[in-house]
Amino acid sequence: MHVLLEPLQFGFLRHALVVCTVAGALCGLLGVFVILRGMSYLGHGLSHAIFGGAAICAAINVNYLVGAGLWGLASGLGISRVTRRRIIGGDAAIGVITTASFAFGIALLGFYSRVRRSIEATVFGNVLGVSRGDVVLVIVVAVVTAAVVIVRYRALLFTTFDPEVAEVSGVNTERVDALLMLLLSFAILASMKVMGVTLIAAALVVPAVSARMLTNSFARMLWLSSSIGAVCGFVGMYLSYHLDVSSGATIVLVGFGLFAVVFAVTGRRGLRRVAGSQHDKPAVVNPLEPVHVD
Repeated sequence: MHVLLEPLQFGFLRHALVVCTVAGALCGLLGVFVILRGMSYLGHGLSHAIFGGAAICAAINVNYLVGAGLWGLASGLGISRVTRRRIIGGDAAIGVITTASFAFGIALLGFYSRVRRSIEATVFGNVLGVSRGDVVLVIVVAVVTAAVVIVRYRALLFTTFDPEVAEVSGVNTERVDALLMLLLSFAILASMKVMGVTLIAAALVVPAVSARMLTNSFARMLWLSSSIGAVCGFVGMYLSYHLDVSSGATIVLVGFGLFAVVFAVTGRRGLRRVAGSQHDKPAVVNPLEPVHVD
Protein backbone atom coordinates (compact mmCIF):
# COMPACT_ATOMS: atom_id res chain seq x y z
CA MET A 1 0.00 0.00 0.00
CA HIS A 2 2.87 2.36 0.79
CA VAL A 3 4.20 1.85 -2.75
CA LEU A 4 0.85 2.93 -4.20
CA LEU A 5 0.40 5.95 -1.95
CA GLU A 6 3.96 7.24 -1.98
CA PRO A 7 3.66 9.31 -5.21
CA LEU A 8 0.54 11.02 -3.85
CA GLN A 9 2.59 12.66 -1.11
CA PHE A 10 4.09 15.09 -3.63
CA GLY A 11 2.01 17.81 -5.24
CA PHE A 12 3.87 17.78 -8.55
CA LEU A 13 3.35 14.01 -8.86
CA ARG A 14 -0.36 14.34 -8.15
CA HIS A 15 -0.53 16.89 -10.96
CA ALA A 16 1.48 14.57 -13.20
CA LEU A 17 -0.86 11.62 -12.53
CA VAL A 18 -3.93 13.68 -13.37
CA VAL A 19 -2.39 15.11 -16.53
CA CYS A 20 -1.10 11.72 -17.73
CA THR A 21 -4.46 10.03 -17.16
CA VAL A 22 -6.57 12.74 -18.80
CA ALA A 23 -4.11 13.27 -21.66
CA GLY A 24 -4.07 9.51 -22.29
CA ALA A 25 -7.86 9.42 -22.50
CA LEU A 26 -7.90 12.50 -24.75
CA CYS A 27 -5.34 11.06 -27.19
CA GLY A 28 -7.14 7.72 -27.18
CA LEU A 29 -10.43 9.39 -28.11
CA LEU A 30 -9.05 11.38 -31.04
CA GLY A 31 -6.82 8.50 -32.14
CA VAL A 32 -9.92 6.61 -33.25
CA PHE A 33 -10.59 9.17 -35.98
CA VAL A 34 -6.93 9.22 -36.96
CA ILE A 35 -6.57 5.48 -37.57
CA LEU A 36 -9.98 5.05 -39.20
CA ARG A 37 -9.02 7.73 -41.71
CA GLY A 38 -5.81 5.85 -42.48
CA MET A 39 -3.72 8.80 -41.26
CA SER A 40 -1.80 7.27 -38.36
CA TYR A 41 1.16 9.46 -39.27
CA LEU A 42 -0.93 12.58 -38.67
CA GLY A 43 -0.31 12.77 -34.92
CA HIS A 44 3.41 12.42 -35.46
CA GLY A 45 3.34 15.04 -38.18
CA LEU A 46 1.24 17.59 -36.29
CA SER A 47 3.42 17.29 -33.20
CA HIS A 48 6.45 18.09 -35.38
CA ALA A 49 4.60 21.01 -36.96
CA ILE A 50 3.70 22.36 -33.53
CA PHE A 51 7.36 22.06 -32.56
CA GLY A 52 8.15 24.53 -35.32
CA GLY A 53 5.46 26.87 -34.06
CA ALA A 54 6.77 26.57 -30.50
CA ALA A 55 10.28 27.47 -31.65
CA ILE A 56 9.00 30.57 -33.43
CA CYS A 57 7.02 31.60 -30.32
CA ALA A 58 10.12 31.25 -28.15
CA ALA A 59 12.18 33.29 -30.61
CA ILE A 60 9.75 36.23 -30.75
CA ASN A 61 8.45 35.95 -27.16
CA VAL A 62 4.86 35.12 -28.13
CA ASN A 63 2.61 33.04 -25.88
CA TYR A 64 3.41 29.37 -26.53
CA LEU A 65 -0.17 28.06 -26.45
CA VAL A 66 -1.56 30.67 -28.81
CA GLY A 67 1.30 30.71 -31.29
CA ALA A 68 1.99 26.97 -31.43
CA GLY A 69 -1.72 26.17 -31.49
CA LEU A 70 -2.35 28.45 -34.46
CA TRP A 71 0.72 27.08 -36.24
CA GLY A 72 -0.43 23.50 -35.71
CA LEU A 73 -3.95 24.32 -36.87
CA ALA A 74 -2.64 26.03 -40.01
CA SER A 75 -0.47 22.98 -40.76
CA GLY A 76 -3.42 20.62 -40.24
CA LEU A 77 -5.69 22.68 -42.49
CA GLY A 78 -2.95 22.81 -45.12
CA ILE A 79 -2.64 19.02 -45.05
CA SER A 80 -6.41 18.64 -45.31
CA ARG A 81 -6.68 21.04 -48.25
CA VAL A 82 -3.80 19.47 -50.19
CA THR A 83 -5.24 15.99 -49.62
CA ARG A 84 -8.78 17.06 -50.54
CA ARG A 85 -7.60 18.49 -53.85
CA ARG A 86 -5.72 15.23 -54.54
CA ILE A 87 -2.52 17.12 -55.33
CA ILE A 88 -0.55 14.47 -53.47
CA GLY A 89 -1.51 11.66 -51.10
CA GLY A 90 -2.36 12.27 -47.44
CA ASP A 91 0.83 10.72 -46.06
CA ALA A 92 2.96 12.67 -48.54
CA ALA A 93 1.20 15.93 -47.61
CA ILE A 94 1.85 15.27 -43.92
CA GLY A 95 5.50 14.50 -44.62
CA VAL A 96 6.11 17.61 -46.73
CA ILE A 97 4.30 20.20 -44.61
CA THR A 98 5.11 19.02 -41.10
CA THR A 99 8.76 18.09 -41.63
CA ALA A 100 9.36 21.51 -43.18
CA SER A 101 7.91 23.09 -40.05
CA PHE A 102 10.02 20.86 -37.82
CA ALA A 103 13.17 21.68 -39.79
CA PHE A 104 12.40 25.38 -39.44
CA GLY A 105 12.20 24.93 -35.67
CA ILE A 106 15.52 23.08 -35.65
CA ALA A 107 17.11 25.89 -37.66
CA LEU A 108 15.94 28.44 -35.08
CA LEU A 109 17.70 26.45 -32.33
CA GLY A 110 21.03 27.45 -33.83
CA PHE A 111 20.21 31.16 -33.87
CA TYR A 112 18.46 31.73 -30.53
CA SER A 113 19.73 30.32 -27.24
CA ARG A 114 16.39 30.99 -25.54
CA VAL A 115 14.69 28.79 -28.13
CA ARG A 116 17.01 25.94 -27.16
CA ARG A 117 16.11 26.31 -23.48
CA SER A 118 12.37 26.58 -24.12
CA ILE A 119 12.14 23.72 -26.61
CA GLU A 120 13.95 20.97 -24.70
CA ALA A 121 10.83 20.10 -22.68
CA THR A 122 8.75 20.16 -25.88
CA VAL A 123 10.92 17.52 -27.54
CA PHE A 124 11.32 15.11 -24.63
CA GLY A 125 8.45 16.02 -22.32
CA ASN A 126 8.76 17.30 -18.75
CA VAL A 127 5.85 15.88 -16.77
CA LEU A 128 7.48 16.69 -13.42
CA GLY A 129 7.30 20.36 -14.36
CA VAL A 130 3.52 20.20 -14.77
CA SER A 131 1.80 23.08 -12.98
CA ARG A 132 -1.74 23.55 -11.76
CA GLY A 133 -2.39 25.58 -14.89
CA ASP A 134 -1.30 22.64 -17.06
CA VAL A 135 -3.72 20.39 -15.19
CA VAL A 136 -6.57 22.82 -15.80
CA LEU A 137 -5.60 23.15 -19.46
CA VAL A 138 -5.59 19.42 -20.22
CA ILE A 139 -8.89 18.90 -18.36
CA VAL A 140 -10.56 21.77 -20.23
CA VAL A 141 -9.29 20.51 -23.60
CA ALA A 142 -10.48 16.97 -22.78
CA VAL A 143 -13.95 18.12 -21.68
CA VAL A 144 -14.39 20.38 -24.72
CA THR A 145 -13.19 17.61 -27.06
CA ALA A 146 -15.57 15.05 -25.55
CA ALA A 147 -18.46 17.53 -25.80
CA VAL A 148 -17.68 18.29 -29.46
CA VAL A 149 -17.46 14.57 -30.31
CA ILE A 150 -20.84 13.96 -28.65
CA VAL A 151 -22.55 16.94 -30.31
CA ARG A 152 -21.00 16.33 -33.76
CA TYR A 153 -20.96 12.54 -33.48
CA ARG A 154 -22.90 11.71 -36.66
CA ALA A 155 -21.10 14.25 -38.83
CA LEU A 156 -17.69 13.06 -37.59
CA LEU A 157 -18.64 9.41 -38.10
CA PHE A 158 -20.09 9.97 -41.56
CA THR A 159 -17.11 12.06 -42.73
CA THR A 160 -14.65 9.51 -41.34
CA PHE A 161 -16.13 6.51 -43.13
CA ASP A 162 -17.39 7.97 -46.41
CA PRO A 163 -16.52 11.65 -46.98
CA GLU A 164 -17.67 11.67 -50.63
CA VAL A 165 -21.19 10.43 -49.83
CA ALA A 166 -21.30 12.63 -46.73
CA GLU A 167 -20.63 15.73 -48.83
CA VAL A 168 -23.30 14.77 -51.34
CA SER A 169 -25.72 14.22 -48.44
CA GLY A 170 -25.23 17.78 -47.22
CA VAL A 171 -22.48 17.38 -44.61
CA ASN A 172 -19.90 20.16 -44.77
CA THR A 173 -16.91 17.80 -44.72
CA GLU A 174 -14.40 20.62 -45.05
CA ARG A 175 -15.72 22.19 -41.85
CA VAL A 176 -15.73 18.82 -40.10
CA ASP A 177 -12.10 18.22 -41.16
CA ALA A 178 -11.14 21.66 -39.86
CA LEU A 179 -12.87 20.90 -36.55
CA LEU A 180 -10.98 17.63 -36.20
CA MET A 181 -7.66 19.33 -36.97
CA LEU A 182 -8.43 21.98 -34.35
CA LEU A 183 -9.17 19.33 -31.72
CA LEU A 184 -6.02 17.40 -32.63
CA SER A 185 -3.84 20.49 -32.48
CA PHE A 186 -5.00 21.47 -29.00
CA ALA A 187 -4.89 17.86 -27.77
CA ILE A 188 -1.26 17.60 -28.89
CA LEU A 189 -0.46 20.95 -27.27
CA ALA A 190 -2.05 19.90 -23.99
CA SER A 191 -0.34 16.48 -24.02
CA MET A 192 3.09 17.48 -25.27
CA LYS A 193 4.45 18.26 -21.81
CA VAL A 194 3.73 14.65 -20.86
CA MET A 195 4.84 12.85 -24.01
CA GLY A 196 7.12 15.18 -25.92
CA VAL A 197 7.20 15.55 -29.70
CA THR A 198 8.80 12.17 -30.33
CA LEU A 199 6.19 10.00 -28.57
CA ILE A 200 2.87 11.81 -29.04
CA ALA A 201 1.96 9.77 -32.14
CA ALA A 202 2.09 6.54 -30.15
CA ALA A 203 -0.35 7.96 -27.58
CA LEU A 204 -2.79 8.64 -30.42
CA VAL A 205 -2.38 5.38 -32.33
CA VAL A 206 -1.71 2.54 -29.85
CA PRO A 207 -4.92 2.80 -27.75
CA ALA A 208 -7.07 3.24 -30.87
CA VAL A 209 -5.53 0.24 -32.65
CA SER A 210 -5.97 -1.90 -29.53
CA ALA A 211 -9.62 -0.83 -29.28
CA ARG A 212 -10.17 -1.55 -33.00
CA MET A 213 -8.89 -5.08 -32.49
CA LEU A 214 -11.49 -5.62 -29.77
CA THR A 215 -14.64 -4.32 -31.46
CA ASN A 216 -16.39 -3.48 -34.72
CA SER A 217 -18.64 -0.89 -33.08
CA PHE A 218 -17.61 2.72 -33.59
CA ALA A 219 -19.22 3.90 -30.34
CA ARG A 220 -17.59 1.12 -28.28
CA MET A 221 -14.29 1.87 -29.98
CA LEU A 222 -14.42 5.47 -28.78
CA TRP A 223 -14.85 4.66 -25.10
CA LEU A 224 -12.55 1.64 -25.22
CA SER A 225 -9.74 3.66 -26.78
CA SER A 226 -10.24 6.47 -24.25
CA SER A 227 -10.19 3.98 -21.37
CA ILE A 228 -7.05 2.25 -22.66
CA GLY A 229 -5.34 5.61 -23.07
CA ALA A 230 -6.28 6.66 -19.52
CA VAL A 231 -5.01 3.37 -18.05
CA CYS A 232 -1.74 3.67 -19.98
CA GLY A 233 -1.25 7.23 -18.72
CA PHE A 234 -1.99 6.40 -15.09
CA VAL A 235 -0.02 3.14 -14.90
CA GLY A 236 2.82 4.55 -17.00
CA MET A 237 3.22 7.55 -14.69
CA TYR A 238 3.28 5.31 -11.62
CA LEU A 239 5.92 3.06 -13.16
CA SER A 240 7.88 6.08 -14.35
CA TYR A 241 8.13 7.34 -10.78
CA HIS A 242 9.21 4.02 -9.27
CA LEU A 243 11.59 3.05 -12.09
CA ASP A 244 12.98 6.56 -12.57
CA VAL A 245 12.38 6.37 -16.33
CA SER A 246 11.00 8.98 -18.73
CA SER A 247 7.22 9.28 -18.27
CA GLY A 248 6.48 9.48 -22.00
CA ALA A 249 8.52 6.40 -22.81
CA THR A 250 6.96 4.44 -19.92
CA ILE A 251 3.42 5.35 -20.98
CA VAL A 252 4.11 4.22 -24.55
CA LEU A 253 5.68 0.96 -23.35
CA VAL A 254 2.65 0.25 -21.13
CA GLY A 255 0.45 0.86 -24.19
CA PHE A 256 2.56 -1.53 -26.23
CA GLY A 257 2.20 -4.14 -23.46
CA LEU A 258 -1.59 -3.80 -23.55
CA PHE A 259 -1.50 -4.03 -27.34
CA ALA A 260 0.48 -7.29 -27.08
CA VAL A 261 -2.11 -8.69 -24.67
CA VAL A 262 -4.98 -7.69 -26.97
CA PHE A 263 -3.19 -9.21 -29.94
CA ALA A 264 -2.66 -12.46 -28.01
CA VAL A 265 -6.39 -12.58 -27.24
CA THR A 266 -7.81 -11.53 -30.63
CA GLY A 267 -5.10 -12.91 -32.97
CA ARG A 268 -5.73 -12.70 -36.69
CA ARG A 269 -9.34 -11.66 -36.15
CA GLY A 270 -8.16 -8.45 -34.50
CA LEU A 271 -5.63 -7.78 -37.25
CA ARG A 272 -8.34 -8.23 -39.89
CA ARG A 273 -10.45 -5.61 -38.11
CA VAL A 274 -7.58 -3.12 -38.16
CA ALA A 275 -6.74 -3.88 -41.80
CA GLY A 276 -10.39 -3.53 -42.80
CA SER A 277 -10.96 -0.19 -41.05
CA GLN A 278 -10.84 1.78 -44.28
CA HIS A 279 -13.27 -0.55 -46.03
CA ASP A 280 -16.04 -0.52 -43.43
CA LYS A 281 -19.01 1.71 -44.20
CA PRO A 282 -21.77 3.11 -41.98
CA ALA A 283 -24.93 1.08 -41.90
CA VAL A 284 -26.89 4.04 -43.31
CA VAL A 285 -25.93 6.99 -45.44
CA ASN A 286 -28.17 9.64 -43.88
CA PRO A 287 -26.29 11.47 -41.13
CA LEU A 288 -29.59 12.60 -39.60
CA GLU A 289 -30.57 9.01 -38.83
CA PRO A 290 -29.06 6.79 -36.11
CA VAL A 291 -25.74 5.33 -37.21
CA HIS A 292 -24.15 2.12 -35.95
CA VAL A 293 -21.22 0.34 -37.51
CA ASP A 294 -20.82 -3.41 -36.93
